[in-house]
Amino acid sequence: MKHINICDINFKINSNVNGFINDAERLYQKNLLVTANSIKKNCAEKPIVLLSGPSGSGKTTSALRISKILNESGISSKVISMDNYFLPCTEDNLPMDGNGNVDLESPYRLDIRLLKEHMNAISNCMEIQIPTFDFSTQTRSAFTPYKHQENEIVIFEGIHALNPLVTNVRSDATCIYVSVRTRIVNQKGEYLHPRKIRLMRRLIRDSLFRGRKFEEVSEMFESVSKGEELYIMPFKTRADFDIDTFMAFEPSVYSAFLMDGLKNLGNCNGFDNCKKILQFLGEITPIDPQLVGETSLVREFIGGSTFTY
Repeated sequence: MKHINICDINFKINSNVNGFINDAERLYQKNLLVTANSIKKNCAEKPIVLLSGPSGSGKTTSALRISKILNESGISSKVISMDNYFLPCTEDNLPMDGNGNVDLESPYRLDIRLLKEHMNAISNCMEIQIPTFDFSTQTRSAFTPYKHQENEIVIFEGIHALNPLVTNVRSDATCIYVSVRTRIVNQKGEYLHPRKIRLMRRLIRDSLFRGRKFEEVSEMFESVSKGEELYIMPFKTRADFDIDTFMAFEPSVYSAFLMDGLKNLGNCNGFDNCKKILQFLGEITPIDPQLVGETSLVREFIGGSTFTY
């Protein structure tokens, strides 16, 4: 696992902040290009892409940017978010975690039957009605018709995309695993685990776009982490490509969205999960969010992207 020192981050920000941002973006784009070129090369035998990663890993942006690369190279592609196959909160027998809350990481949170039915229909170029899941109400809000065309790549992205219980073991699929694979280290030699980078992303995204307070997101952290260990990470070995979505500049951007809220968490049950985040953000030089490009993965969490999420 890679690591980056806070001193190096601060030096690069103070020396050339735009160059620092651009270097991180180029590295991420290079990994996406390698992956997209392989998908393009094998598109006849493998028209399906299964893209997985834990919560907050940047799956959606990675899928959309791979799709953009394919489309610009002449290969038609379609991204389908498996989040839209979550069962509505009104369904009976939703999976529960040890605290009596709905287990958001369980594969049984998905409508597996409908998803498999749609994947089979897509393989046979039959029209389907893709649901839209509304996170703020935890319900399905609409359906969108879709019919797969021949020679079109379909990218399924979701936390359970590589779980054979959900998507089977498909010989016609390219498998991708994305996550944060870099640790931040401070002058004391203390590390900020990649999981905490993803927690930063979730705190911002869920508070801005999913109607959740910092307290709720931080209190869910232990349950989410346990679910990742049980249901997501065991299947990352299926991946043909493993992409690190960490952006060296992102914690500096997140500072503006997190510092005040984290300081006000007080003694809520999830505060311990955020103490080290607050400490590290206090040591990192902030970056103006307006400097972040409109197609950046960071925009998936802070908003302002040209992509539709």
